[in-house]
Amino acid sequence: MGLAFDYKDGQTPLDEEEKEGLKIKSITTQGELDEFEQLNIEKAVEWTIYTKLKSEKILSEKFVKSLHKRMFGDVWKWAGQFRMTQKNLGIPWPKIGIELKNVLDDTNYWIEHNTYLPEEIAIRFKHRLVSIHCFPNGNGRHSRMMADIIMESIFGNEIFSWHQSNMVKASETRKKYIKALKEADNGNLKPLIEFARK
Repeated sequence: MGLAFDYKDGQTPLDEEEKEGLKIKSITTQGELDEFEQLNIEKAVEWTIYTKLKSEKILSEKFVKSLHKRMFGDVWKWAGQFRMTQKNLGIPWPKIGIELKNVLDDTNYWIEHNTYLPEEIAIRFKHRLVSIHCFPNGNGRHSRMMADIIMESIFGNEIFSWHQSNMVKASETRKKYIKALKEADNGNLKPLIEFARK
């Protein structure tokens, strides 16, 4: 029997081929999958703490992909590879590379010209990245870690707290996060910035 997924509001269902990419065949429940993914993410967080990340390398397609692979590569074969299927969220998959380049270029411009405050730059980047939905899964967690890396390694600021939650499980915190994302979709970034700070 394969793994049965219990998708929460705002999560993207995987197609059958993507589910086949599960490396740990002993995983049979959503809880076990969440646990293995969280352990993998903690390894990636540790890597960011002990590695001196060069700011000029962070805002690149190579780094975006390699961070996703570090976060999910112990669990999924396709970690770090752009999705090649349509999803309920995100842009059409053939446009991922182009749209990612646009957001990377825009973010570099914002930094260079002090267009916004650092936390707004990080959140604008996070929101655009998660909207593209580069990968089959893990986009929310990946985009939050990217925002933290921008805050810490590019601006030398504290990382966001994100309500001290991984937001995989359905909860009030997740509902607030999804609501803040929808506000950002409508051009109001303030709730997402406030959510990230708490």
